[in-house]
Amino acid sequence: MVVVMLPAYNESDSVGPLLERIAPVLNGLSDRGSVLLVDDGSSDSTVELGRKKADDLGVDLEVVIHEVNRGLGEALKTGFSWARDHLAEGDVLVVMDTDNTHDPDVIPSMLARIDEGYDVVIASRYAPGGEEIGLSPLRAILSRGASLMLRMFLPVKGARDYSCGYRAYRSSVIARAFATYGDGFITEQGFVSSAEILIKCAYLPAKVGEVPLILRYDLKGGASKMNIGDTIGRYLKMIAAGRRAIRRQRRGVTA
Repeated sequence: MVVVMLPAYNESDSVGPLLERIAPVLNGLSDRGSVLLVDDGSSDSTVELGRKKADDLGVDLEVVIHEVNRGLGEALKTGFSWARDHLAEGDVLVVMDTDNTHDPDVIPSMLARIDEGYDVVIASRYAPGGEEIGLSPLRAILSRGASLMLRMFLPVKGARDYSCGYRAYRSSVIARAFATYGDGFITEQGFVSSAEILIKCAYLPAKVGEVPLILRYDLKGGASKMNIGDTIGRYLKMIAAGRRAIRRQRRGVTA
C-alpha cells in the first residue's frame, strides 16, 4: 500500500486541485493507494473541500484533525505516528506539500527507487534534472544555504536537498525511527522539521536516494507560511545539537 500524506493548514485553494492530480497517479499504481490529510487547525474549508473532492474522485481519504494550529513539525509528527500505527511491512509513506508546488507525477519514480532498495527517497530540486520555478531569490538562497550547511556539518550520503519535504519513506524505516528515538523522533517546529526527519532516518542508518523535482512555486496557492528569521535560527541550533550528539557518540565508541 502507498499512502500520500498531506500536512495542511488553510489550503482550501489548493487541496481540491492537488487531489485531482494525485488521483490518476494512485489509480496507476500496482499497489493500493490512499491519501492521509493531516489538517493542522485550519480555519477555512480545507477539510470539507478535501473530503468532497476525494468522494467525487473515488480517492480513499483518511483525515486527522488538530483542533488548533500546532505548526508543521507537529503535523508531521501526527502523520508519521499514524503511519507507524497503520502501515504494514512493505508499505510506503509519501509526504508532500499541499500547496500544489509538488508534482504528484514524481511519485512513481520515487517508488521505483524504493523498489531498488532505498529506504528514503527525496524529490530533489538539486538532483540532475531538478529545478526551482517561481521561488524568491531570498527563499532560494535560504534553501540552498541550509542544504549546503547541513551537507557540511551533518552529512547524509545520497542527499543534496535537505529542506524539501517531498519524500517517500519505507514503512520499516518509520518503525525503526520511533523505536530508536521515541517521542524525540520529531522535535523541531516549522520547516526545519523536514531536515530533522531526514537526518535522523539517515543515521539509523537508512539508505537515502533522490529523484529530480521541478519545484513549481509559481503554482503555490496563498502566501508562504515560513518565518525566515526563525527558520534560520532553528537550522543553526539543530546543526549545533547534531554536532554535539556526534561528538558524544564518538567519545562513547572510543571510550
